Amino acid sequence: MLRFLAALLKIALASLLTGAGLSIFNISSEQILQQAGLTPDILWGYLLRFTSWALPNILLGSMIVLPIWLLTYVFLPPRERERERE
Repeated sequence: MLRFLAALLKIALASLLTGAGLSIFNISSEQILQQAGLTPDILWGYLLRFTSWALPNILLGSMIVLPIWLLTYVFLPPRERERERE
């Protein structure tokens, strides 16, 4: 968990520094989207389409993956669990 939080902190710091650098050159997110041929509305539409496709598939997959993971976790010998934590 600590590695995950450290990675999130590094990503946030890199994003902050990149954003500060871009703002020095007066580059905005609207300009970057415009260069890519997008608008915030189009981008929002893509996000909605993606979530409407992804969520049902995630739920369907989790109906198989979670029980298998749970059985594996329950029946894994304790020594194996200790090695995984290291």
